[in-house]
Amino acid sequence: MMLSIVEYPDKKLKEKSSPVEVFDKELHALLDGMYDAMMASNGIGLAAIQVAHAKRALILSIPDENSEQSKENLIEMINPVMTHKRGETVYQEGCLSVPSFYEDIIRYETIKINYQDRDGNTKQLEADGLLSIAIQHEMDHLEGILFIDKLSYSRRKKFEKEYKRAQKEKKI
Repeated sequence: MMLSIVEYPDKKLKEKSSPVEVFDKELHALLDGMYDAMMASNGIGLAAIQVAHAKRALILSIPDENSEQSKENLIEMINPVMTHKRGETVYQEGCLSVPSFYEDIIRYETIKINYQDRDGNTKQLEADGLLSIAIQHEMDHLEGILFIDKLSYSRRKKFEKEYKRAQKEKKI
């Protein structure tokens, strides 16, 4: 399944994703296609809505200490629910759906998540550091929230101006 990443300002990104109820070959093909799209774009996380599928599914591939991303370390989360959150951290985030733009975003430092794997098995994960940040970022996508939505009013206005200028330059 060849998937393309939906980019801002596409309205699809604001759509709230629906729970996954069927864990079948179609879901597996979507997850595999998401992995290929994420890796082709040099990403570390991707939500299904970012490839125009409004399903509560996301994938994460955090680079190891050698900056390598192996499929063995891939995390697939279906219907994730945050059960615990603690602390606060700031991280400069980017997004495959908002290319070439990075901004400091406040996130929880440590989180616990309940989710299902591609076969519907229930799992639990406690995360901190980059994994925690990436999970929160991708879970926001499931709610139709982009990281730029978390910016202050003045920073958001500056982003809009910068983004429009970058889009014009890209068309030339």
